[in-house]
Parts: sequence; structure tokens; C-alpha cells
Amino acid sequence: MASLRTSVPGLPATRRSRGRRAALALVGALGVGLGLGAAPAPALAEEPTTSAQAAELVAARGHDLEVVTEQFNEAREALGAQQAAAEAAAAQLAAARAAVDTARSQVVGIARSAYTGESMGSLQALMTSDTAEEFVNRVSLLQGVAGYQGELLGQAVTATEAATTAQAAATEAAAEAQRQYDAVAAQQADLESQIADYQADFARLSAEERRAALEAAAAAHAAEEARASRDEEREDTASSSGSASAAEEPAAAAAPASSVAGTVVATAMAQRGKPYVWAAAGPGSFDCSGLTQYAFRAAGISLPHSSKLQSQMGTAVSRADLQPGDLVFFYSPVSHVGIYIGNGQMVHAPTSGDVVKVASIDVMGGYAGARRIG
Repeated sequence: MASLRTSVPGLPATRRSRGRRAALALVGALGVGLGLGAAPAPALAEEPTTSAQAAELVAARGHDLEVVTEQFNEAREALGAQQAAAEAAAAQLAAARAAVDTARSQVVGIARSAYTGESMGSLQALMTSDTAEEFVNRVSLLQGVAGYQGELLGQAVTATEAATTAQAAATEAAAEAQRQYDAVAAQQADLESQIADYQADFARLSAEERRAALEAAAAAHAAEEARASRDEEREDTASSSGSASAAEEPAAAAAPASSVAGTVVATAMAQRGKPYVWAAAGPGSFDCSGLTQYAFRAAGISLPHSSKLQSQMGTAVSRADLQPGDLVFFYSPVSHVGIYIGNGQMVHAPTSGDVVKVASIDVMGGYAGARRIG
């Protein structure tokens, strides 16, 4: 997919904000949650006539794509689990059928032996018994053996029926998971196609307009950074007179609270500069939940490749109690995740066309909470 950046040339901060709100409204209208089923994102009818319009459309679709990518990750996790359950149910059914065959052959063998005289029957028991008591005991033994084998057969048949029902349910669940996976993948492809179209529109615009748009975007970005720096300086001054160095180096990670957190933060920080690629989990590229999964795996902790599923793990942490190594989540429903590194900063894989980098936890907007794992 062609390169795409969140800070799109020619899109001032206020327009980016409006574009993001419009993107979120579009996602809500589509009903793209896994429980509702995914629907293809409709292309807008209008054609952009300026680079700013094209950039706004690219930014909106870029955020839509991130949301759908996380839904794709969740659908992929669900599909894997349902396929494993279906395979286990099939194995259980095969074992139950084998038990039926074994029990049936044993019952048939007893019946055949009694019929051919290969083993003691009731008449032979009568002829060879010295007393009535001995005869009764022998007949009772014969009946007990036959009854036991019949009971085993009945149990095996019942188990087979239950296993057949379980396999049918598991197979249907796996098929539904596959349908959800395919639907989200199709929506993802549709969004990528729309982004490519809008990027092509942007590329066709005049070089002079693009240059002016880039200058405007650079100015807006510089203003945002300056404002953020001033805010951080004020916060640091209010909290401690000796913490000015933190404002001067906002990207520096604070000391982790545990060896696990230290490994997580160090691993994630080592990935800076690597590109965002949807559904990627390293080592050469990442999406947001792929990066967190990769970093925690280095610390011996397994996470699902889904920001929503990760937001349900560990224990909740308030923003005031954040520590390096905590997972921080964004939007509702959750569709983005980063790793807190201290000083109000996180390391994350932002969006398509961008790279793994350090940013303020406020840069995404829509802060949704944090979880501590390990």
C-alpha cells in the first residue's frame, strides 16, 4: 500500500480534528463491530479539488483503516480459536466412534460364541453344574457379562451422539468466524483502495499547491509542538522545581518498575523507525497491537494480536498511577494501543504510512484507559 501519514500536508489542526470526528462518525454508522458483521466502507461521491481536501479524505480513511485493522486482528484471533475447537471436536467424535465399534464387536463376539457353542451357554451350564446353586451362579455370570457389554455399547452410542452434536456446533462456529474474518478483510481491502484513489488525487494536484500545503502543515506541526512543550514545562514546574530536565527530553523513558516492564519498554523502543503495516507483528514492521504483542513476548508474556482483546487483560490502572510498561488504549470501542514509557509519553505504531515512534499519550485523542500486565 502507498505511503500514508497522519500529519497530512495541507491539513490544518482544526481540519484534522473535524476530519477525525467525521471518520469516527463514519465508523459508527457502518456498524463494523464483529458482533454486527462488517460492511464495505462506501466511497465518497465527491472528487477532491484541492490537496487539502484530498489529504483530509486520506486522513479520514487512514483512521477508518486502523479501526478495521484491529477488528481484522480480533477476527483472526477468534478464527484460530474456533478452528482449534472444531479440530478438537472432530478428534473427540472419531474416538467416540472407535469406542462404539469396539463395544459392538465385543457384544457380537459374545453372541456368536453363545450361538456356536464356543463358550458356555445356559444349557451347557445346566449340564455341567453339580448343584442348582452352581447352575444359578454360572447363568448369573453369563448374564452379567452380556449385560456389561451391552451397557458399554449403550454408553459408547450416547457418547457418539453427544460428540456428533458438539462437532456440528464447533464446525458452525468456525464457519461463522471465517465469515466474519472474510467480511472484515474485504472491508479492509475496500478502504485501502479508497486511500490509494485519494492519494492519486493528491499526487495529481499542482506542485505549487502541494508545496504550499506542506509549508502550512509544517507550520501547524511546529505550533503544536511548541504548545505541547510549553504545557509540559508548566506541568513539570508545578510538580517539582527540579524536574526541568524531563521537559527538555520528553522522549526519554522513565525507570521501569519491574524487570518485565523494563524488557517490554526496551524491546518496544528498539523498534523505533520501523514502518507501520496493518496486521504485522514484527520483526520488520508492526501495527499497534502487533508492536505490543512483540514487546511483551520478549518478556515471556503472550498477548493476543488485538488492541480490544489486550484491553481486557491484566488490571486496570488510573492515568495518575501509570508506570512504564503499562498498556494505554484509545477510542471507544478500543482500536489503538501503545506502551507507556513515563513522563506522559508512549511508544507506539501510529498508523499506515508512519513508523514506530515516541509520542505524547494525548496525541491520539480519545484516551480510553490503561492496563498493567505481568
